[in-house]
Amino acid sequence: MTDQRGIPRALGILLCTAAAVITLAGAREVGSILGPMLLALVLVIAVSPVRTWLGRHGAPGWLLIAVPLAIVLSVLLGMVAIMTISVAQLAGLAPAYSDQFGELVKQAQDFAARMGIGNEQIDQALSSFDPGKVFTFVQGFATGLLDVFSSLVFIVILLLAMCLDAQSFSRALAWGGGSRPALAAALDDFAHKTRRYLVVSTVFGIICAVLDAAALWFLGVPLPLLWGVLALITNYIPNIGFVIGLIPPALLGLLEGGFETMVFVIAAYIAINFVVQSLVQPKFLGDAVGLSTTVTFLSLIVWAFVLGPLGALLAIPLSLLVRALLIDSDPRGAWAAAIVSGQVPQDGGRDRPAPAGRAGVRPEDLPPSGASAVP
Repeated sequence: MTDQRGIPRALGILLCTAAAVITLAGAREVGSILGPMLLALVLVIAVSPVRTWLGRHGAPGWLLIAVPLAIVLSVLLGMVAIMTISVAQLAGLAPAYSDQFGELVKQAQDFAARMGIGNEQIDQALSSFDPGKVFTFVQGFATGLLDVFSSLVFIVILLLAMCLDAQSFSRALAWGGGSRPALAAALDDFAHKTRRYLVVSTVFGIICAVLDAAALWFLGVPLPLLWGVLALITNYIPNIGFVIGLIPPALLGLLEGGFETMVFVIAAYIAINFVVQSLVQPKFLGDAVGLSTTVTFLSLIVWAFVLGPLGALLAIPLSLLVRALLIDSDPRGAWAAAIVSGQVPQDGGRDRPAPAGRAGVRPEDLPPSGASAVP
């Protein structure tokens, strides 16, 4: 007789939800440590092809560590230098436009009077709009990232340790693939998807940043380099990154050159980002992320809540890591993987051969719908 004394499904869901809440709350409390650790992990994964290429060409062991570490440090130090200078310039920028904002308020009141709208209504609407809040938000976002980068010594030590252990970890992962093939395949798939996402997002983010900065310089908007860097950074933020990168330069365009300049800034950003991010980038990225739009947006909210600005930037890699550990590592997780990715296998998951690295799994151990969604 089959034993029916299992935990009820509803109770199991409640226990898993409670465990997730407790885990996220704990992660938020140690975010100042966890954030740099996860950043270092993602950076090491990003430069791992360099180490593989050097090893394939017979480079000595010290070079396998020094070159990837130098690449990562160059990127980090360059970002810190640009953001530090830009934040300092931004701090003194908002007060300089107080006269322009007052003039815009006067023009809005005159326009409202001609349209038959009372001054009280327009004053109430304008009082709720404070351009200083936008600058404060951008400055807070950049300062939050600088707070993470300020732990540069800690990040460098972590990067050095991870680079030293990268080869041994790869060997251990390959060795453990015999006993835990699903987990090994899931982690390998996570690393592959993360690298592809970072490379594609970085390349097209740089293209957008250069074009945006050039358009802002041509339109005479102050600090085009800052807004170009902001466009690059916000390219890693799913769904709302474009809006975050657009609002500050559009507002500066309004204060610097009037309504017409603001319209040109918005039009330039929409044209550049729509063509690059909506038409071209998806053709290179494809379905490599493996997360639906809803899951991507929820992951952005969750990781931003847990780790702040750094969590917003790493939302996709961290969600891929969670998917690898909780879903793709379980041969019975095909259904959950389809829900998370929003894509059902064309064959319905039936009669599919086991993915590479699953030689230790017997066919009778797999569920009828196939294995997990690890390619």
